[in-house]
Amino acid sequence: MRAKRDQGKERMLGRQQTDAELLVWQCLRGRRLHECKFRRRHRAGPFYLDFVCLELGLIIELDGNEPLEPRQQHADDLRTLYLERMGYRVLRFWNDEVLRDSGAVLDEIEREARAPRGK
Repeated sequence: MRAKRDQGKERMLGRQQTDAELLVWQCLRGRRLHECKFRRRHRAGPFYLDFVCLELGLIIELDGNEPLEPRQQHADDLRTLYLERMGYRVLRFWNDEVLRDSGAVLDEIEREARAPRGK
């Protein structure tokens, strides 16, 4: 069972969604992509994931609009490595990429969702 503090953090994160996160969530929620259940702000180890489909082992992470500083890039790389070692596939997109060309982003998510899990 999750601690109350964790549930409070999940609620706070849910209220702080970016426009890009809202757009992607509208396309994923309610099993709209291949009848797969996506969750948002799901916890995996020490991390809160933007979106995850546990059935597919697929994580979708959205990053800010600015290039990352080397320290943040390194932290994101370690996070991705950790999640991949847990058996997940991780897709990362920039927020402005989602807003500028959401069709291409959603096509890439759909391709990855259709790909065999052991890929």
